[in-house]
Amino acid sequence: MQKFLDFHYTNAYLTFMNAEPDISARALAALRERTGLTQAAAAAEIGVSQATYSRWEKENNEPTGAARRALADWVIRRSQGAGVPSLAYPVRLGISDPEKASELAAILGTAGYARVEPPILQPAGPFLDVSGEDLRRRMFLTSDGEGNELCLRPDLTIPTARMHLAGADAGREAAYFYLGPVFRQRETGSGEVQQAGIEIFGRLEREATEAEIVARSAEAIKLYGITDAKLTLGDRALFTAFIEELAIPAAWRRRLMRDIARQSGLGRDLAALAPATNGDAEHTAFLAALDGADPKAAKAVVEDMLAIAGISQVGGRTVSDIAERFLEQARLRASASLSEDTHKALSDFLTVESDPASALGELRNVIARARTSGAATKDTSALDTLLDGFARRNTLLAERGVDLKTATFSAAFGRQLDYYTGLVFEFRTSRIPNLGPLVGGGRYDGLLSALGAPKPVAAVGCAMFVERMTEAAS
Repeated sequence: MQKFLDFHYTNAYLTFMNAEPDISARALAALRERTGLTQAAAAAEIGVSQATYSRWEKENNEPTGAARRALADWVIRRSQGAGVPSLAYPVRLGISDPEKASELAAILGTAGYARVEPPILQPAGPFLDVSGEDLRRRMFLTSDGEGNELCLRPDLTIPTARMHLAGADAGREAAYFYLGPVFRQRETGSGEVQQAGIEIFGRLEREATEAEIVARSAEAIKLYGITDAKLTLGDRALFTAFIEELAIPAAWRRRLMRDIARQSGLGRDLAALAPATNGDAEHTAFLAALDGADPKAAKAVVEDMLAIAGISQVGGRTVSDIAERFLEQARLRASASLSEDTHKALSDFLTVESDPASALGELRNVIARARTSGAATKDTSALDTLLDGFARRNTLLAERGVDLKTATFSAAFGRQLDYYTGLVFEFRTSRIPNLGPLVGGGRYDGLLSALGAPKPVAAVGCAMFVERMTEAAS
């Protein structure tokens, strides 16, 4: 029974008994004084800031959620006289398993990744330039005395990349890891969460580096004791190379890439690209005529049509606004109708979804049929090179112990960050559908040049969401 009451099982035991240690302000102060700790030392052991702990002792703030569990764990250990082992990599924030996060950091450090701790306060521009203005509403923004826009870092990939570029070894291969807080406004819960991760810059062994990142992610999942996490992979470079071979207008290629990155709108746009029927001919001809007309004249025609229909304003938009939006859509729609062979090739490619080994065979068949039918108008070696790389990556993943039979490759899978250029992947658990990815990452060779590097730099990385892994483990 005594072993059952060991600290490693205390949380489960307390939950079963519907009990909780005394974490009142008076009890905290008494325990801290009895153990000879300062407020700063107690806060460091729990994994929160001194200001947060001080509020708990002064009854100004009652902890909830993960912070409450972390405080209860600390009270139990200190009350039992067990003490708290010093952590080689201290973890801030009241997460429920700071020792596990510290163990993860120690493993990454031992594996040869150099730890980095980029400043929490960052210029906002690089995040908005790379990720888009949509990110602004989720950022914590401020400004300095000169009016420069700053933010609390919303992720650690861009700060790590900026730190690498600013260092003396910017032109050399480098492998980093980090563990620290990131800040994003959320509808519920704290805006500060812990994120661990790996970033590898400048390494030319493409498939080997990708396999390493995925395997390290799988090891992190295993470390937390999560047995039902499923791996999903996609490949942005492969899809880009395929649609480059098809007769698809550039505007639609960009739109399809955006659909995959955002994981929305793909079905709608595939339907819009379907071959035109006889009933669509007049409509298509009208849109084509507008697209080929003088922009000012075309806008005047649309405004006149709206006026005849008695439309002056819709949802706060003026007739001029509506006309501009209509013409923008007309430009896309006029070029939307693909040939039957091209549309079938595109649809067949995007519906490939299977384990990586089977998916590779299906992709080869889809591409071969597209070339035979004439849908692929440009036979490029780039696509064949990427397929060979796909096969090598599968082999290397298997050698590193990643179970590919339970993994899924989806040609239509993407991640909601525009800077990815190749492999993308996520680990999720269906047991908690709304939790989000436990780990996610991929290849982003264009990021460092977007941040100021003189040329593209090979880059692969992943973000490990510590709180999510802790919750999935519990």
